Amino acid sequence: MRKMIALLTAVSLALVACGSGEGGSTPTTSGSGGSEGTAPPSAGGQIVISGSSTVEPITARVAEAFAASRPDVSISVDGPGTSDGFVLFCNGETDISDASRAIKESELETCLANGIEPIEIKVAIDGLSVITHPDNDMVSCLDFGDLYALLGIESTGFSRWSDANDLAAELQAEGLGARHAPYPDEPLVITAPGEESGTFDSFVELVLEPVAEARGTDPNPRPDYVASPNDNVIIEGISGNVTSLGWVGYAFVVENLDRVKALEVASLDGDCVAPTAETIASFEYPIARPLYIYVNKARAEEKPEVAEFVDFYLSDQGLQAVDETGYVRLTDEEYQTWRANWQSRNVGHVG
Repeated sequence: MRKMIALLTAVSLALVACGSGEGGSTPTTSGSGGSEGTAPPSAGGQIVISGSSTVEPITARVAEAFAASRPDVSISVDGPGTSDGFVLFCNGETDISDASRAIKESELETCLANGIEPIEIKVAIDGLSVITHPDNDMVSCLDFGDLYALLGIESTGFSRWSDANDLAAELQAEGLGARHAPYPDEPLVITAPGEESGTFDSFVELVLEPVAEARGTDPNPRPDYVASPNDNVIIEGISGNVTSLGWVGYAFVVENLDRVKALEVASLDGDCVAPTAETIASFEYPIARPLYIYVNKARAEEKPEVAEFVDFYLSDQGLQAVDETGYVRLTDEEYQTWRANWQSRNVGHVG
């Protein structure tokens, strides 16, 4: 990820240099995500992209490759989180929104009410990875019940892994997993995404909600942990404590195998499965999820550079970014479906 930021910075500087030599105009390439106060765009136009920090590495690589043939286009990419990205997008402040989950009905309604018609495009698959320090040899697999016992709303105030043992025993008795208790009597230090992140939403929906519904409790995680929308901050937190616990997108694990370790995960009634390219692609890994971009339909029609960028994103050359960043490709048939959805300019959530 650090390499990616450096590459994107280099692209931004090159674009600024290119734009400044034309009529004295310098395009803005910072990652603010907003459109107010920007300098006039370069001759090739300007594309503003914001949203998911999980999808950001893919889009940043696509932007870098696109800039090789279109250096006259100014491209801004940043990752404040999926939810915050949709706020900007539905306010008309961005052209494209990266998302680590599908757009919510309420977000779609807001967009449409503001005259923004989002075109949904699925671009990759991610394995939402539960992580700890590489030297943590006390835990190798956790099921959804274990994760609820350690990270759910009922675990608020637990400062040691072993504090969750009594709750885990209740879950076991109710047939709700927690099969890997008792837990070690060690400090439980949690660093994970905050509520502005689509990775937060996905973890709640896929992992905590099934147990919370059976318990009749709030599905949200405990509030007393270090929360950040920045995956690199999460990696720093996990790598700083041997008995840490958290979750991030799979690509950030691949990028930091010397600093964090992905645990195997089991659903309530399943076997332990490690996140790999193969288990994520097959959805055998129980926390696999799709990744998206959303395109403002009007901007794609009004700004040729936006349509050209999305065409490039979905090309064989553009999709190499999925492999390069450590995520998992869709099948060729699925990509054909999403290319067709883009070409038809269909609006709204497709699937």
